[in-house]
Amino acid sequence: MPKILLVEDNEMNRDMLSRRLLRRGYEVVIAVDGQQGVDLAGSTQPQVILMDMSLPVIDGWEATRRIKADPATKAIPVIALTAHAMAGDREQALAAGCDDYDTKPIDLTRLLPKIEKYAGPGTPTA
Repeated sequence: MPKILLVEDNEMNRDMLSRRLLRRGYEVVIAVDGQQGVDLAGSTQPQVILMDMSLPVIDGWEATRRIKADPATKAIPVIALTAHAMAGDREQALAAGCDDYDTKPIDLTRLLPKIEKYAGPGTPTA
């Protein structure tokens, strides 16, 4: 079962996305701020990280830079999730070390292929 680290401080977004990923067969580990995301990336070694960019403690940009700077976690793909859909935001996410980018509100039909590209499909459920 592929493991996803969801780094999201908004409880409603966290709950909605984690439930939908669980139903699709993914194991979901949750972090509620950027520092916890960095810590859990190292301790849980997920197949992919979904990183909100607007986070408390340290933001998603800095959390991603720290994850990518650590030899133990630098190979873990990071998908940036942001409500900021301004020109240049995708480039900023990629420059911070993110492997991909998706905008909020989350459209699972758009996000799932990106997750599957890096983590593989979840375990099919009956």
